Amino acid sequence: MLDNPSFALFEDYLIMANLLTLFFVIMSCFKLGVYGLSMNYYLFSCPFVDSVVKNDVNKALQDDPTLAAGLVRMHFHDCFIEGCDGSVLIDSTKENTAEKDSPANLSLKGYKVIDDIKLELEKQCPGVVSCADILAMAARDAVFFAGGPVYNIPKGRKDGTRSKIEDTFNLPPPFFNVSQLIRMFGQHGFSPKDMVALSGAHTLGAARCVSFKERLTQLDQTLDSEFAKTLSKTCNIGDNAEQPFDATRNDFDNSYFNSLVSNNGVLTSDQTLYNSAQTRNIVNMYAMNQALFFLDFQQAMVKMSLLDVKEGSKGEVRKNCHKIN
Repeated sequence: MLDNPSFALFEDYLIMANLLTLFFVIMSCFKLGVYGLSMNYYLFSCPFVDSVVKNDVNKALQDDPTLAAGLVRMHFHDCFIEGCDGSVLIDSTKENTAEKDSPANLSLKGYKVIDDIKLELEKQCPGVVSCADILAMAARDAVFFAGGPVYNIPKGRKDGTRSKIEDTFNLPPPFFNVSQLIRMFGQHGFSPKDMVALSGAHTLGAARCVSFKERLTQLDQTLDSEFAKTLSKTCNIGDNAEQPFDATRNDFDNSYFNSLVSNNGVLTSDQTLYNSAQTRNIVNMYAMNQALFFLDFQQAMVKMSLLDVKEGSKGEVRKNCHKIN
């Protein structure tokens, strides 16, 4: 098999992909000097942080593989609001309704995983590791556990002290079209390719009926007729019934993009990626080449993890991820 020319080319491609990813991460680190982040941020203050996070995530996902999607989605919903600062983890109080109680966040899951990691790290190195870093690392390890690409992220994010429900209007709704998605992601510095790659996280998990039932009332012409029947059957159970984004809901692969090519996208914001000339070629490339999707997803996730990070006096290290110190 090693003499097979196509296999050798594939090996060369993987080597090049890994080198490009390493280059991207290194360049990201140089750019992060002003933020005080680094790959070795906890080398002396909490040297076992990565192994603690990985072990706890793996244990949780072995018991419930659906948590992979939950952790990745939670990280995304955190970073798009006020930056990657753990604000999505904060509980509401009598005086303030927090992000997590927004309709867009009510279906988030994985809080206990973060709590368990935080509890263990507070025993080993109290007051050192931020909840924002824990969430970013947990999402990274969830992707790898589910069969996705391995990537690393610089650490040193501080936790934010603001979490308000009204800020969640900055999350992209499930009915957005490509132009709206490109504009919203562009406001955070993402290219259309970044946006499509990040959307590929929908290779994990499922959507609730309430998020796509409008496509069924007046049949969406971009929806495959047989798949429309499947969605209708799901919605017969109720608004909270779940429809997987693709046939392998707990596996990180490129099945999501193949579903879009077959007009089997669950959400309007999914299917629009293939129906628009602005992004169709990107979807086609990812559908045909999983390695390319993995490479671009790695880079986009590192980029996302750097959104509006807080350091110094702009943030804190929460003792409890659910409340401000």
